[in-house]
Amino acid sequence: MMRGEYARLLLSGKKRATIRLGKVIPKYDEVIIHSWGRPIAKAKIVNVTYKRVRELTDEDARKDGFRSRDELLRELRSVYGEVKDNDLVTIIELEIIQRFDKLVPEDPYLGLKPSDIGRLALRYLRDELSREELSILEELAKGKSIRWVAKKLTGSPLNRGKIRRIVRRALALLVKKGIIGPSKKGSEGKTL
Repeated sequence: MMRGEYARLLLSGKKRATIRLGKVIPKYDEVIIHSWGRPIAKAKIVNVTYKRVRELTDEDARKDGFRSRDELLRELRSVYGEVKDNDLVTIIELEIIQRFDKLVPEDPYLGLKPSDIGRLALRYLRDELSREELSILEELAKGKSIRWVAKKLTGSPLNRGKIRRIVRRALALLVKKGIIGPSKKGSEGKTL
């Protein structure tokens, strides 16, 4: 979850990294950024660097959307409390590859991958899905193909239609709850 002010900077391109206290090992090459209580974008992790706090530079701070190292350190202390010079930090450099305020209404999955829908459904819809649906979405969230999941969980890759129906149901619930939705164009053609 990212604070709103940082999310705006990330979406604008002024923030290209996030610095976290401790050693963070990302599970995926692509991450979904959440802010304002919902997913806002998908980003590719382009680099992960580990440093001691004392090694942080003004350039590191600028990547994270701050004007200086001192400003970054003040923010780290406000978020984490005491931060020592010898503490390890993780610098995760990101590149936005898909904004969720610019989804594609013409696409059956709104331009999302089944793995993205799986990850979003697991985060926001756990109480509304059956055990079987959760099991299928968990496999998709790991990056498995619809064909692979159909074969593993139903015994035949010919049952892909069943998997697709579950993905579409999860997507419909995400849209219905207002968690994600297709882009809407205003009268002047601007994305709202």
